[in-house]
Amino acid sequence: MDPHDTLPTLLEQAASPLPATVPSALRAHLAGLGAVTRFGALLLVFYSLFFNLSVVRGSSMTPGIQDGDRILVEPWSYLLGPVERGDVIVLRYPLDPEIDYIKRVIGLPGDQVTLARGEVWVNGVRLDEPYIAAVDVTSTLSTVVEPRNYFVLGDNRPRSSDSREFGLVPEANVRGRVDLRLWPLERAGLIQ
Repeated sequence: MDPHDTLPTLLEQAASPLPATVPSALRAHLAGLGAVTRFGALLLVFYSLFFNLSVVRGSSMTPGIQDGDRILVEPWSYLLGPVERGDVIVLRYPLDPEIDYIKRVIGLPGDQVTLARGEVWVNGVRLDEPYIAAVDVTSTLSTVVEPRNYFVLGDNRPRSSDSREFGLVPEANVRGRVDLRLWPLERAGLIQ
């Protein structure tokens, strides 16, 4: 290789048509591989722009989401619609924004959230929470969710660091919604 070759020159050579001496069957196979490679690269760019893959660390969301699960975080949905009660979200930990947490949204701006004897009440109505692993009968609090903030809890209440500990989550700390688990394969699918 000539040391004076430049990257554009090498790229032009790689993109140039195959020599006529290459058999037509091999030529068709190589052309097909090029199309697959281009499609794969386009898919990778699309994926990286619209989704983030994250690995769950800890047991605060069991039984639905477990330690080591690979989840897909979708950061764009909240540009199109509001955060809703019950959404599972990835958030920047309010006490150290370098750390991500996964939690469930319980209280929306303006909501009165009350915890008593292991039950959660929002605006005077007890929440039906079929997704929780265990209640924490020791938690008692009552708070009003401030504008542009959320109250979040883990599904495994006795083992979760959440709004009971670190307070409300500012809207700016919400990284995205989690709807899909990709791994392990036997539990892959939509998250309740």
